[in-house]
Amino acid sequence: MRTAHRVETVRAAEAELMARLPEGALMQRAAAGLAAACCSLLGRGRVYGARVVVLAGSGDNGGDALYAGARLARRGAGVTAVLLGSRAHEAGLASLRAAGGRVAEDPYEALAVADLVLDGITGIGGRGGLRPDAVPVARAARGSGAVVVAVDLPSGVDADTGEVAGEALRADATITFGTYKPGLLVDPGREYAGALRLVDIGLSLPSVPDLEALQHEDVARLLPEPAAESDKYRRGVVGVVAGSARYPGAAVLAVAGALRGGAGAVRYVGPAAEAVIAAHPETLVHGGPPDKAGRVQAWVVGPGVGEGPGTGAALDQVLASDVPVLVDADGLRGLTAATVRARTAPTLLTPHAGEAAALLGTAREDVEAGRLAAVRELAERYGATVLLKGSTTLVCGPGGTGPVRVNPTGTPWLATAGSGDVLSGLAGSLLAAGLLPVDALSAAAYLHGLAARHTSRGTSPIAANDVATALPEAWRDVRS
Repeated sequence: MRTAHRVETVRAAEAELMARLPEGALMQRAAAGLAAACCSLLGRGRVYGARVVVLAGSGDNGGDALYAGARLARRGAGVTAVLLGSRAHEAGLASLRAAGGRVAEDPYEALAVADLVLDGITGIGGRGGLRPDAVPVARAARGSGAVVVAVDLPSGVDADTGEVAGEALRADATITFGTYKPGLLVDPGREYAGALRLVDIGLSLPSVPDLEALQHEDVARLLPEPAAESDKYRRGVVGVVAGSARYPGAAVLAVAGALRGGAGAVRYVGPAAEAVIAAHPETLVHGGPPDKAGRVQAWVVGPGVGEGPGTGAALDQVLASDVPVLVDADGLRGLTAATVRARTAPTLLTPHAGEAAALLGTAREDVEAGRLAAVRELAERYGATVLLKGSTTLVCGPGGTGPVRVNPTGTPWLATAGSGDVLSGLAGSLLAAGLLPVDALSAAAYLHGLAARHTSRGTSPIAANDVATALPEAWRDVRS
């Protein structure tokens, strides 16, 4: 599992460690790891004679970059520093010069022939994008054809949120120190970071991080696995209230996701029973109402239900049940915080940015600009576990406290009609199988994204039904 900590936490851990180390030792640790990573990026045998440009700001980030440049210079690289900011890190610059590095007279001339550029303009304390004087240099670096390596964080990206308020320097790789920063895992910052590499510099960090990103082995531990004595009821039954005369496909897709989610059986309630049975004959269908459909361990309500007569009553019945309820899509319309908070069983909300904005009474643009803040506020206000869909899918537990989970398997190809219906069914099935709400949403998002990647192979369009079909392959991947 990748874990990320906020700047305030990192600063405190650095201060505690520096108090126990000789002066400058922590920066040297970071520089050593950074230089080693640059050597591997340049490739075996290519360090000697390589042309490296260090973009050095006036803070400690610039010092890390200059010291790393000195190490590369001692291995035979030609290293040139471009000094940006009010001053240079004196000891780092002296080390670079002593190793044979130089300061550029013309930064654009140096960048034009660079093999690798170290971005040490701003560090984790930077806010508001690049300063105007750094913008043309950053653009030249990005357009140079060199490998751009960010030092701890791409300059211009907010370390705590991933927001980019202005221009930022897009990296091919980011070498980060001590712990991942939230802005490296959340878009748009994630897109600017490139490949990530973590260098351990000995920080003692809190056991509970600010962000978590599950990996294959983490998801494999969460997924339900039937035992010898299992039957369809012991494995969990999920109820699905979805679809309408206008959107029967939503019901089909939600049921498809639920059937491939590990539960023993799926009960469908709604007007699209004929379409559901035609596609999935194993489904247990019921004409309604939900409270007469039979016992379930979890409900999914909302995909494609529209605003027709009976929709509100069905939602009310589901919310009145004593089992976990996942509310998605049309079910989110008119949902109040008081209604959700009054429930004694867990409630899960899975909005996209527009739906989240409506639930919060704010603009969609505000949600998209501050995704971490939005998912935490939704979870706190509604007392629910919230999955916020988007370029980076985020999951937050009720109350808005604890680590937010960020899904690393998402792909832009998932931006297609019906994919959210598949996700809801999948998550509901995992919930019925006994997973905790945060785990059910996190595992579902991970498998959903992985299935989409299998289907698209990263280059081709996909349909929601393709994602549902590929879910078994995603399960096999995480368990292999």
